[in-house]
Amino acid sequence: MGEVIATYVLSGKNGSFEKKAEGIALGLTVGSWTDLPLLEKEQLRKYKGRVVEVKEKEGREGGTAEIQIAYPSGNYSNDIPAILTTVFGKLSLDGQVKLKDIQFSRDLKKGYPGPRFGIEGIRGKVNVLDRPLVMSIFKGVIGRDIHYLQSQLRAQALGGVDLVKDDEILFDNELTPFVDRIKLGEKVLREVHEETGKRTLYAVNLSGRTTDLKEKARRARELGADALLFNVFTYGLDVLQELREDHEIGLPIMAHPSFSGAAAASPQYGVSYSLWLGKFLRMTGADFSLFPSPYGSVALEKEQVLAIRDELIKSDQFKETFPVPSAGIHPGLVPQLMTDFGHNCVINAGGGVHGHPGGAVGGGKAFLQAIDAVLKGTSLADAAINHAELDQALQLWGQEVKVSG
Repeated sequence: MGEVIATYVLSGKNGSFEKKAEGIALGLTVGSWTDLPLLEKEQLRKYKGRVVEVKEKEGREGGTAEIQIAYPSGNYSNDIPAILTTVFGKLSLDGQVKLKDIQFSRDLKKGYPGPRFGIEGIRGKVNVLDRPLVMSIFKGVIGRDIHYLQSQLRAQALGGVDLVKDDEILFDNELTPFVDRIKLGEKVLREVHEETGKRTLYAVNLSGRTTDLKEKARRARELGADALLFNVFTYGLDVLQELREDHEIGLPIMAHPSFSGAAAASPQYGVSYSLWLGKFLRMTGADFSLFPSPYGSVALEKEQVLAIRDELIKSDQFKETFPVPSAGIHPGLVPQLMTDFGHNCVINAGGGVHGHPGGAVGGGKAFLQAIDAVLKGTSLADAAINHAELDQALQLWGQEVKVSG
């Protein structure tokens, strides 16, 4: 029989966790056990949750425990909403409980699509096989018209970046409508490709009412969209999976982490970032997962970030999802990024591209020069001697790395 095994971290009094674990296992499945007649026990046994493990730990302010509970697959339909409701719905309201992980049996995993393209497929689209990809972000476009967007997109593409994405707060609006952004992106990037030979992909922000998303995404594909940016946590993981599984859409999906902190930021409550931004996004079909880096302006602890990375790229039946460490990224951080994430990541920058003295063109070039230096085993300082854009970036931002956690 298939099952999921949920791992929780609880706070409380040492010596009380075995009883607490048994109460969770019963309370979230059959409700009670010891008082049931033998016949009912036999009928309900296959639905009963079971405690797999309880590991207690002493703390300065009381005890904590990591407990694992298995939930039989006969208790729920095989979808994320049903499984989350089963293992953490009512329990999420019961004091200091953190959902750290959910392990899915192989049979249950078959119900999830994983990324359509994954790392290998995206690399094929941009024809970059041997280095981290570089992505830049539209910035300062709220209240600006389509011509401003056009000039910004062209500059970013001429800087040589592999991907450009909308800002997550750029929704459908009168000045830069969704359809017009796609048409413009296709035209500008085709022109740059003809001029330079460099192929850049543009991810347009898919937004609006949930009932309209599929049709809107299909229209995006018809118009020549390269990829979709999606604020998955304000819509729901099941909506992401619906978009991924629709063959009439068939576009790479870039999952933005906006609103994820509402569920994952607390160390005592909610869910872990590795589950939220790692395992679940990969299972339900994201080709890219964006998350705060441990170095920048909106930083996560490094242990949390590396746990997200591991969930996205570890060996599994699903294709790998691109890790996209973000926020506060500039060219001086490239050596650290490549140390922590290797080649299979996307280096994502907003201000680190647009804030360059040479504009977005210079910013993109500086990132690519930094990556090339690391691949050749050359220090950024030495590489900057022969690369003006990298030199300007290092003078502006330096190379100091402050790691959170």
